[in-house]
Amino acid sequence: MQELGWDSDVDDALRSALLDALGEDFVYEAVEAVDSVLLWWRSDDGDLGDGLVDALTDLSATGHIWLFTPKVGRDGYVEPSDLADAALTAGLALANAANVSKAWQAQKLVRPKGVRR
Repeated sequence: MQELGWDSDVDDALRSALLDALGEDFVYEAVEAVDSVLLWWRSDDGDLGDGLVDALTDLSATGHIWLFTPKVGRDGYVEPSDLADAALTAGLALANAANVSKAWQAQKLVRPKGVRR
């Protein structure tokens, strides 16, 4: 799993739990495609669509992005409409959402399935 957007405000307990579950360290400089990207994002980090496109750089064709954003009422909260617009811009589809800690929520983003005929 590649981690992007880490800063001093991330939930360290959540990071530790994820690392324990993975059984290995996060990838920072990928030398091959990764299956998953953990992207920490706040509203003042810039254009989320651009951030998602950048997160796709090292992602495998079947991989997914876990976008972690601050919860409602927290500094850096990302509006759901901004999230939906950014996903569309990046060519991604919103999948599962989860509350992952007291301060952070997660949204899984995937490449859309091919059109069925």
